[in-house]
Amino acid sequence: MTTSSPALGTTGTPEGQPAAERRAAPPAAEHGKASQLARGQANWAVKSFLLVLCLVWMVPLIGLLVTSFRDPDDANTTGWWTVFADPFGSWTTENYSTVVQGTMGPAFLNSFVLTIPATIIPILIAAFAAYAFTFMRFRGRDFLFILIVGLLVVPNQVALVPLLQIYADAGLVGTFFSVWLAHTGFGMPLAIFILRGYMQTLPRSIIESASVDGAGHFTTFWRLIVPMSIPALAAFAIFQFLWVWNDLLVAKLFLGSGENEPVTIALQSLLGTQGQGWQLITAGAFITMSVPLLVFITLQRFFVRGLTAGSVKG
Repeated sequence: MTTSSPALGTTGTPEGQPAAERRAAPPAAEHGKASQLARGQANWAVKSFLLVLCLVWMVPLIGLLVTSFRDPDDANTTGWWTVFADPFGSWTTENYSTVVQGTMGPAFLNSFVLTIPATIIPILIAAFAAYAFTFMRFRGRDFLFILIVGLLVVPNQVALVPLLQIYADAGLVGTFFSVWLAHTGFGMPLAIFILRGYMQTLPRSIIESASVDGAGHFTTFWRLIVPMSIPALAAFAIFQFLWVWNDLLVAKLFLGSGENEPVTIALQSLLGTQGQGWQLITAGAFITMSVPLLVFITLQRFFVRGLTAGSVKG
């Protein structure tokens, strides 16, 4: 018994294949274009819209940057956009030298003293708590976790007056320790929520293998969980650092003006009662934002990964 292969037409396709199927095959160029769009490449309309949106978003920032290099007379009499008519006109760095030689220099160091401990302390405590809520079994675990996460809906301003009274009775007002405690308490619920969501995505087989090998919870936490949770820890560190560094309300209440004031209070004091010296604020603002910008650029690769890793399990 012999079988005969289907006859081929002049185009090299089987004669039995319907003509509609032969026409349905997309050309190679269209297939390549579709594959590029499938890989996430935007077309020219989306790119143009994003470019315009970024330029509009940066207009106030450009205005601040230009004003920070202008003389006080020019800044008070003409708009910042007039520099484009004479781009090689009068420019000065006097605003930056005045700001640095004034209160912004010590306040810059005070902000580091405030921000670094207020970022590290809640991360350490929240990491221990997230490990307990994820890998340890104890009575009331879920209820306690819901109670802690429920504190996210409570405005922080509600606790300011009671905290101020407690700190005043304990003699902590005006010290760095009062701000450390306040920001640790305010940042703890979010930190536990983010870290627990991330730790739930970690493979439990590694934890079980460590337990079989005789590793305790402390060893498992430091040698396994912490190294694998670096993206989530870095993501929350960015949030906490920016929150503490840019905070004005808590620093104003618990520290106030003086030798311990951070950059936010020093920046506010640059503006006179009649609005004088606002060109100094633009220079001080760029000095203030340099550190958060550097932190975000340095830890950017951990940011999205740490936030999205715990959003989907499985």
